Amino acid sequence: MILYEYPFGESIRTTLRLEHLFDRLGVLMWREDPVDHHFALATIFEIMDVAARADLKSDLLRDLDRHKQQFMGYRGNPAIQEAALDEVLARIERIYHALNQVPGKAGQTLAANDWLMGIRSRISIPGGTCEFDLPSYYAWQHEPAAKRQEDLQQWAGTLAPFAEAVRLVLGLQRDGGHPHMVAAPCGQYQQNLKDTRSFHLLRLRIDPALGLVPEISANRLMVSIRLMRPDADGKLKIASDTDASFELTLCA
Repeated sequence: MILYEYPFGESIRTTLRLEHLFDRLGVLMWREDPVDHHFALATIFEIMDVAARADLKSDLLRDLDRHKQQFMGYRGNPAIQEAALDEVLARIERIYHALNQVPGKAGQTLAANDWLMGIRSRISIPGGTCEFDLPSYYAWQHEPAAKRQEDLQQWAGTLAPFAEAVRLVLGLQRDGGHPHMVAAPCGQYQQNLKDTRSFHLLRLRIDPALGLVPEISANRLMVSIRLMRPDADGKLKIASDTDASFELTLCA
């Protein structure tokens, strides 16, 4: 099954983008080829760009505190295991404290590194990091893989509190929905939403054997999904001749 996720608001959209970038960084950083480490460094700069929003840190702290208060409300509930509840609350508290201790915005420490910022200013230019443009960076790429990995771990480590907070907030958000199968006759599905509930994230799982790509549109009042099929030129067209089903989860 292929999982697609769609955010209902800008805050969770940013959080999903950061998760995507942190996941990519985690893959590239542990490889050994200098090209992989070049793109690992580019990913760190992308994280800094996405996380440059002044309110990102406060948004994450607010979300963590909201989840903490929600879980504390489960105290004394006979259907809840106290040990499991304590474990979740301890994790929220630990990640909240670590993020709260980070000075300023994400990547502020890295922004003070002139060598890294010199690479950052050139990396968006096509071919801008050649040896004649950045000889010291070219020399770094010829360091042993273990040395480059150590440097990348150090730089990525300054972003670790944000990565942990992003993964926890999204994990708790995803747990707030119940998956169910829905039918899409003629490749289309629509659902009206109750304005008494506030949804933050839509999750859709579909069988890749169907060869269909979901085109999702959602707001606080309605969800609309069209199942598209690529033609010979790769252009997507609605699969109006197909009755399909997929798993849908709305996370509140």
